[in-house]
Amino acid sequence: MLAATGYLTVSGKSKTLGFTLIELLVVMAIIATLLSIAVPRYMRSIDDAKEATLKSSLSQMREAIDHYYADLGSYPVNLTDLIEKRYLRSIPVDPMTESAQTWTLIPPPLKSDANRLDSNKQDLVTIYDVRSGAVGMSRKGEPYANW
Repeated sequence: MLAATGYLTVSGKSKTLGFTLIELLVVMAIIATLLSIAVPRYMRSIDDAKEATLKSSLSQMREAIDHYYADLGSYPVNLTDLIEKRYLRSIPVDPMTESAQTWTLIPPPLKSDANRLDSNKQDLVTIYDVRSGAVGMSRKGEPYANW
């Protein structure tokens, strides 16, 4: 019979309700086993999500640079030009470095020697492409800086 105080009375003797140490250890071992399986999968899914976000951000910025060039006939000088002209709402954050300031800006390729002398110097400081400034390798073994 269960009394209001939480004690079980059996033939006149009182005994407290609870779990034994063995039962607690078994439950803890089961939880630890499940966590050892789940945590690596969770961490891998976080890395996959960061890589997918990086690819998406690079694609959006490259598309904005291409549209800027198609509309204005020149490449932007910096990423804020894309925002000022409304090609982007904001500079995306690099998910690997967790900063919007670490993008590596790639200038247009140099023209041939004959045309390089006639070209203006602005081509050397404009943005032709953008890459991640993150160090490290992707899950496929490619450096993030090459994406």
